[in-house]
Amino acid sequence: MYVEVSNVKKSYGEGGSYVEVLKGVFVGVEQGEMCVIQGTSGSGKSTLLNCIGGLDDIDSGSCKIDGLEIAGLKKDALSDYRRDTLGFIFQFYNLVPNLTVRENIEVCRFLTKNPLDMDELLTTLGLKEHADKFPSQLSGGQQQRTAIARALIKNPKLLLCDEPTGALDSNTSRDILVLLETINKKYGTTMLIVTHNNSIKNMVHRVIYLKDGLISKEYTNSERIPARELEDL
Repeated sequence: MYVEVSNVKKSYGEGGSYVEVLKGVFVGVEQGEMCVIQGTSGSGKSTLLNCIGGLDDIDSGSCKIDGLEIAGLKKDALSDYRRDTLGFIFQFYNLVPNLTVRENIEVCRFLTKNPLDMDELLTTLGLKEHADKFPSQLSGGQQQRTAIARALIKNPKLLLCDEPTGALDSNTSRDILVLLETINKKYGTTMLIVTHNNSIKNMVHRVIYLKDGLISKEYTNSERIPARELEDL
């Protein structure tokens, strides 16, 4: 398994504000798989993603990415892991407002040893004609494409997506999902996608349901529906 999460527990707060969010989670995802993580609000989806991304420390258990145990990594080693392995895509794009599309992407390009080709990536994501625009001059979909390009320029092995279509309309959501599907096929990028959208599960290889901090159901799709054909987005 490329992603191996074993008996991971994570809590926040103390005393009366103590909340156990993850209560012993086991997850396995093969390299090159697209995986959707679903569950109601508060089920632990984003917390699980943050633990895998090294943004949150786990209380106990094991979290291995490509054989590397990230639980307990020191600060510098954790920074190296995030820089060399991960790409992050969030619902809110977090673009730098006074930088152009190209400059926003270059911020991450300069951090990696083996970046993707900038012009090829801009073309793949339909951003070439918008490369010199500022975020305020872009639609929501174009801003999300820019955020995706910023994550992908690093050529990450693992892409973590937290509600990547949550702020988009149905047509733009479909376009973004088609792009993620294309990226997965073109670069073999492993993807973990947290989403409330029930249709997205039909386009991925693996589906995981979280309930009250535990995996309640998990399965693989024997047949996948292309992103372009998804309904009820």
